[in-house]
Amino acid sequence: MKDALEKGVHVVLSTGRWLGNSYPYAEELGLTSYLITVNGGQIWTMDKELVEEHLLETKKLEQMHYLAREMGVDSWMVATDGVFRNILPNDYLERKWLKFGCHTDDADKLEKIIQELSHDDTLELTNSMPNNIEVNPIGVHKASALRKVCAKLGFSMENVLACGDSLNDMKMIQEAGIGVAMGNAQEAIKNAADYVTDHHNHDGVGKAIAKFVL
Repeated sequence: MKDALEKGVHVVLSTGRWLGNSYPYAEELGLTSYLITVNGGQIWTMDKELVEEHLLETKKLEQMHYLAREMGVDSWMVATDGVFRNILPNDYLERKWLKFGCHTDDADKLEKIIQELSHDDTLELTNSMPNNIEVNPIGVHKASALRKVCAKLGFSMENVLACGDSLNDMKMIQEAGIGVAMGNAQEAIKNAADYVTDHHNHDGVGKAIAKFVL
């Protein structure tokens, strides 16, 4: 990444995490461009200026929270000011919500939740691991956010190398000029990618940058 930055390449983290636990990684890497968080729900500059934001309806979040509780699965809800696990705060109606997620190793429960949420065409369903579900407003995903970043930087998705491992990376990998699946990626991501690099524990991103960028 450092070599790419020195060549004038824009390195952008595009993550399902919220700003609070993703910004330190971008800062440690010395990134200077944009930061995409909560699967495209927010776009930030590295000066922590909010460029764009897409919120979940509070009523939808409340319904998903109670669905997860009814199914007996762990859940988390990402607000603009923090992450809440399994329990909605007392003042949840006054907060702004970005993303809902739930997790279970029970495949039947996971499938039932997916089926229930799939009936709502205002929601964008994806995952960051095979045993979870992540929900954003419809049309909000990493690819849509990257398109907007590209427009601000003056080039198109054809000029993007995107690396990912889960379904929340799918559209980004499909739309990028070069879509790269990590060696540890879900099989669907490997099938969609132009190239499969090494495992994330074996410098897979660095190897992809060396192959296609440097």
